[in-house]
Amino acid sequence: MQYFRYDQQGEKTGSSEVKIPESKAAVGAQPLIYPMPALLIGADVDGKPNFMTAAWCGIACSEPPMVSVGIRHRHHTLKGIKQNMAFSVNVPSVDLVTETDYCGITSGSKADKVAVCQFRVFYGNLGGAPLIEQCPLNLECKAVHLLDLGSHCLVIGRVEQTYVSKDCLSEGKPDVSKIRPFIFTPFPAVEYQALGEVIAKAFTIGRELKAKEKKG
Repeated sequence: MQYFRYDQQGEKTGSSEVKIPESKAAVGAQPLIYPMPALLIGADVDGKPNFMTAAWCGIACSEPPMVSVGIRHRHHTLKGIKQNMAFSVNVPSVDLVTETDYCGITSGSKADKVAVCQFRVFYGNLGGAPLIEQCPLNLECKAVHLLDLGSHCLVIGRVEQTYVSKDCLSEGKPDVSKIRPFIFTPFPAVEYQALGEVIAKAFTIGRELKAKEKKG
């Protein structure tokens, strides 16, 4: 296999042969990063609260706190985000998997998702960013960047406030074991999965390799 080198102006400067390990299969350029969180993104559209399901989401910055959401241009919720420059990120628990899936297969332009799912909606200080009381974790966000990347619009939001259900706190901190979020697994599985077993203590297990630094 051949790969090419480019300069800062995008001009091709050369090429080299590269050998892919036999253990690897090239499956084409795909944005595959696991796990993908199953989240409910909220926005008022024409003054009416609406929610859509999204999996292409992530933490973008800590200071100031920022999150990112990739949304296809055709989505009804994106219309509301543009209208208000505000949105919410709601983390559903496993108890809300049916409602989460419904919000991903139904357009808010054709159905009142809030009524069907019986969501209890509340608002914080930002207008246009509806939040779901039944979701154990809610982020109230101000949209600060809308980037047209191609098939999707990348929405960057600054978190203005975070709300956590009181029964999901341990010593005043959000407890993921009580929040019980779940993830989306794409083709070929196309299913939702709860979090699995604890495999190690973070910022601790890696110390086992520290001894090799000294030997090297």
